Amino acid sequence: MRSLPLLALATLAFAAPASAIRADDDARLQYFRDLAETRNFTLGRPVSPKLTPDGEHVIFLRAQSRNPTLRLYEFAVADGSERELFSPEQILAGNEEHLTAEEKARRERQRQSLRGFTAFESSKDGANLLVSLSGKLYVVERATGKFTELTGRNWIDPRFSPDGRFVAAARERELFVIDLATNRERSLTTGATATLSHGVAEFVAQEEMNRDEGFWWSPDSTTLLYQETDESEVETRYIANALHPEEQPITFAYPKAGSPNARVRLGLVPVDGGPTTWLQWDAARFPYVARVNWSSPRAPLTVLVQNREQTEQALLAVDTRTGATTELLREADAAWLNLDADSPTPLWTRDGARFLWTTERRGAWQVELHDASGKFLRELTPLTLSLRNLVGLDETSGVMFARGSLDSREVHLWRFPLAGGPGTQLTRDVGHHAASIGENGSRLVHALDRFNGTYGVEVIDGDGRSLAVLRSVAEALPQRPTTELTLAKNAPAFDAAITRPRDFVAGRKYPVILSVYAGPTAKRVNATIRDYLPDQWMADQGYIVVRLDGRGTPWKGRDWERVIKGNFIDIALHDQIAGLTALAAQYPELDLSRVGVTGWSFGGYFSAMATIRRPDFFRAGVAGAPVVTWENYDTHYTERYLGLPQAHPEAYRVSDVTTYAAELRRPLLLIHGLTDDNVYFQHTLQLADALFMAGKPYELLPMLGTHMVSDPAIKLRQQQRILEFFNLNLKTAP
Repeated sequence: MRSLPLLALATLAFAAPASAIRADDDARLQYFRDLAETRNFTLGRPVSPKLTPDGEHVIFLRAQSRNPTLRLYEFAVADGSERELFSPEQILAGNEEHLTAEEKARRERQRQSLRGFTAFESSKDGANLLVSLSGKLYVVERATGKFTELTGRNWIDPRFSPDGRFVAAARERELFVIDLATNRERSLTTGATATLSHGVAEFVAQEEMNRDEGFWWSPDSTTLLYQETDESEVETRYIANALHPEEQPITFAYPKAGSPNARVRLGLVPVDGGPTTWLQWDAARFPYVARVNWSSPRAPLTVLVQNREQTEQALLAVDTRTGATTELLREADAAWLNLDADSPTPLWTRDGARFLWTTERRGAWQVELHDASGKFLRELTPLTLSLRNLVGLDETSGVMFARGSLDSREVHLWRFPLAGGPGTQLTRDVGHHAASIGENGSRLVHALDRFNGTYGVEVIDGDGRSLAVLRSVAEALPQRPTTELTLAKNAPAFDAAITRPRDFVAGRKYPVILSVYAGPTAKRVNATIRDYLPDQWMADQGYIVVRLDGRGTPWKGRDWERVIKGNFIDIALHDQIAGLTALAAQYPELDLSRVGVTGWSFGGYFSAMATIRRPDFFRAGVAGAPVVTWENYDTHYTERYLGLPQAHPEAYRVSDVTTYAAELRRPLLLIHGLTDDNVYFQHTLQLADALFMAGKPYELLPMLGTHMVSDPAIKLRQQQRILEFFNLNLKTAP
C-alpha cells in the first residue's frame, strides 16, 4: 500500500515560503516514524491473554517492539516464568505469509493489521491450542510444544469442539469438521454457490454487529448451529486494483441503505452429518441475527434477533430438537437499540436457572439479572455508572465483574454481588482498565493502561490483588504528551482534550487543529495517553490540537446519544463549534481565527461538512475516507440512525455532503484508499464531482489501500501531507 502523488486538482489563493509549509523532517519526523513503527508504542504488549482452565497459566500472543508478527507464549502464574510455545518462523521458514481475499476482508472487518498468529483457540481442557497461519491450521500441544498440521487450507474461523475431538471451520463457503484423531475433514453442508454460503457471517454482522461467527458448537459437541446466508438479492460491488488494471476486480456483496440485505437463517446439524433442523422465528419481522449464545450444557441455546429498523429486538430460547423458539424477553426503543458489542450476554449461570443481561432501557447501560423464563429479578449496576461491558461471573463467591466508571473518560474494573447491593471499585489508577475472566471465575487477567503513560498486564484475584505480572517488551514512551483532559464549559459541558506544543509559550496565540470523529459508536476523549501521541506530533509543529465529544457520542446515556436521530450533522457541528468557543474563553492561547479540522471515516465526513458549511469558523479541512452519500453506506449502520431512505428522504438529504458542495469557500483536502471495501472510494469521487461541477477547487490524495492505514511508511507520508496542508492554510495570513 503506497500513496500516490498529490493530484493537481486545486488552486490555492496564496503562496507561502517552503519553510512555512513543510512538515518537519528532523527529530519530529523521527518521532512520528517511531509512532508508526511501534503502533504508538504498543507493539510488544501481551495480546489476547487468556487464563487456562485451572487458572495457573496465561496463554497470550506478543510481537516484538517494532515487528508486528505475533507469536504464541505461555506464562506461569506461580513463578512468573514464560516460554514461547510456537512461532510463525517454524512454519514459514523465511517465506511470506499468504492470505486469501476472504481472510483479508475478515481482518479488515476486525481492524486487524498485525501478522503471524493473530488469534488462537484453546481446547476446553487447556491441553491443546489451535492457530492458523498462511491459510493452514496447526494444533499445538501445550505441554511439549509439538505441533500438528491439519488437513486442508484457507480455513475461516477455526474452533475446537468442547470435547477437543474436532475442529470446525469454513472453507469455500461450506462448513467442515476435522476429526483430530484421523486428521480427516468432512463437509457438513452442501449447495454453496457464489451467492449462498454456510458457516460464515455476512458483511453487516462482521462490520456493524461485532459478530464474526457463522457457526457455534453445542456444549456436548454433538451438534453445530450454522448460518446460511443468501446474498442473491444483495448489490454486487467490484473493487479493482488501479495499479494493476490487468487483474480481475474482486467482488463484494454490499447492502447499501434501503437495498436488500442478505437473507439469513440458522440450522442445526449433527457433527456426524445428516439433515439440518432449521430454527423457526418470525424472520420477516426480525431479519437480523445479532447474537448467539450456546455456552452452558444446562442453559438453552439463545439467539438475539432485531427488526430492520433496530427499534425492536427479541431474545429467543431454542428447542434444539425441533428448532422451535420461545421468547425470553423483548426490548424496544423509538430511536434505536444499541447492541452491546463487548459483553457475553446473555451470560447464564452454570445451573441454567438465571442469566445476566445488559440493557439501556432505563436510560443508561446496566446489568440485570433474569430467571430462566426471562423474568426480571433485579438490577445489578446503578444508572450512575457509565457501564462499558460485563466481564464475567464468579458463582462460587456470588459476584459478577464489570467495566465502567463514574467519569466517562475513564474505565475501571468493578465487582457487584448477584444478590444486589452496592458495587466495589477494584481499580483506581486514572486510565482504562480491561479484564478477562478465568473459567472458574476466581482469577482475572487485568490490563491497565494508565493516563501517566505506564501500562501493564497482570493476573489478579477477585478482590483485585495482583498475583503475577506478565512481561511486556514494548518500548517505553520517550515523553508523555502534554495532553490535558478538561471540560468545555458550555451548556451542556463536553469532554475535551487539549494538546499543546512542548515548547508552548504562555501568552502566544496558536492555530488550532480539531482532531475529530463526532459520531456515534466512538468516543475521542479518553484517559489513555497513547491516543494523543499523533496529536502531540501535530502540536509540536506550532498548533494546539483539540478533541471534543459532543452530543451523539456514546457513554453519556441514552438521550445524549439519540439526539442525532434523523440528522448526522447539525447537532454534531453545533456542538464542536460551541465546545471550541467555550475552550477559547477558558484558554486564550487558542486562536479561533485559524482553525483546521481533520478526521477519518465518520470524522472525515464531519471534516468535509464543517469545512463546507462553516467557512466562518473553519479555515481548512482534511477529510479522510469520508462517507459522503449515506444511501451508499451499509444498511445496519446507516438505517439505525437515519431510518430507511425510502421512508426518510429528508434525513438523507440534510446529512449528504454533496447537498452543500456549492458552498465550499475554504481549502479542502480529500484522502481515500482506492480499495476501501467499507467506505468505498465512490464517496470521495461523488464529492469531488459535485465540487468540480460547482466550480469549487479542492485537493485529492488517493491512496493504494483500504479503510485502515497501518503501514508505517504510508502513515508517515500521509501525516506529512496533512501537516503541509495545514501549514499552508493556517500558518499564513488570510
